[in-house]
Amino acid sequence: MLAQQRPAGDPAPTPDRDPVIDLVRFFCLALVVVAHTMMVSPVLHPDGTVTSENTLGDQHWFEPVVWVFQIMPLFFVAGGITGLQSWRRLRARGGNAFDFMQARLLRLIRPAAVLLAVMFVGLSAARLAGVDPQVIELLTSGAGMPLWFLAAYLAAQLNLPWLAALHTRAPWLTFAGLTALVVTVDCLRGVLPLLAYLNMLFLWCAVQQLGFIVADGPQLLPGRPAHLGIMVASNMLLGLIVLLGLYSGNMLVNLNPPNVTLLLLGISQAAALQLFRPGLSRIASVAGVRRMMGVAGRRSMTVYLWHLPLLAAMSGVLLLTDFPQPPGGSAAWWWGRPLVLLGVIALLLPVVALFGRLEERPTASGPSPSRPAAAVLLAAVAVFVPAVNAALTGLTPGLLGGGAACFALAVVLLGRIPVRLTTPPDGQGGSEPPLPRPPLSANVEP
Repeated sequence: MLAQQRPAGDPAPTPDRDPVIDLVRFFCLALVVVAHTMMVSPVLHPDGTVTSENTLGDQHWFEPVVWVFQIMPLFFVAGGITGLQSWRRLRARGGNAFDFMQARLLRLIRPAAVLLAVMFVGLSAARLAGVDPQVIELLTSGAGMPLWFLAAYLAAQLNLPWLAALHTRAPWLTFAGLTALVVTVDCLRGVLPLLAYLNMLFLWCAVQQLGFIVADGPQLLPGRPAHLGIMVASNMLLGLIVLLGLYSGNMLVNLNPPNVTLLLLGISQAAALQLFRPGLSRIASVAGVRRMMGVAGRRSMTVYLWHLPLLAAMSGVLLLTDFPQPPGGSAAWWWGRPLVLLGVIALLLPVVALFGRLEERPTASGPSPSRPAAAVLLAAVAVFVPAVNAALTGLTPGLLGGGAACFALAVVLLGRIPVRLTTPPDGQGGSEPPLPRPPLSANVEP
């Protein structure tokens, strides 16, 4: 029976998807796409040089706005909630940590491998055609941010099984330990600047841990009235350390490498998620919203990975034409942003139709053994080497090609998901719900 396969001490998996988390993830994705259309502003100078400006980030009024709309911590909170539920479902089916790592890696790197390969071939052809190297560099940078996110998110998700075990034993102590690591790295980053990048692991794992706590909310969290107090307290502490000059008040500056300000934002956003959950649940229950979330959720990684390269490509191509290029931040530039957003969406639609299915986990057609642990670990290394390199030093055409090769190698090493981990055996009962059949919602398989 499935109930007998659940390890002692693990709470029973939740059988239903949480529509509130689907709604939150859809909101986060939409906000990221809209914000990037207001940030990327390539400039062609009279001497022929090309630079890229962050027009939105350079506005003085934007600093308090990004304090509210820096939703990266919320995305990791949601990833912690759904990741913990998926891990418990997998355990109930008899899977192990390496099965979980295999599924997570495949869901994320299959679409990324195609993106890197397409960009490498396309930019190589553009270089041979005589396109200005600075335009090539601008287009190459378009994949840098998705790779940064991929490295951070995978680092948190691949550590999820053992962090979930610690959470089961001592949830608050585990969160406190990760917080202490984040603060320690922040204290030492002035002496050893490269040490700050350790928080790419420690901080996002700590924020993911907040998702674990929210997932087990009835046992661990106070009632709804206390959530408002948590939001106020975390933002007051955040404001204090900013006023003392310990950190920048610009949450974009604090993003890479990340620091404790994003953990405080994560605490505030996790509390807000619980505080506003009843209202969000009503919105998520609307039929049209539910259908929209279902479509977007199954293709969310494709949209995230491709939207910035497509935006950079569109901007780069326009630089090669006589199309009017208003100065960044001018009235004409702002009025043109809705058109830019519509252009990105128009480019995304065929890309999602063509490559969106790569987000579905490839499942073996018949009985097959789990992948060896060594193959899964080697695949993880093959992914992290180019992704971390791009996060630390920036993406280059050479790294683009090497990354595509490494990601393709990882896909080959990972193979297919054993059918026993995705579909229940015929006639098997038990009190535990099986894993849903592919294609899986982003809510279950982030």
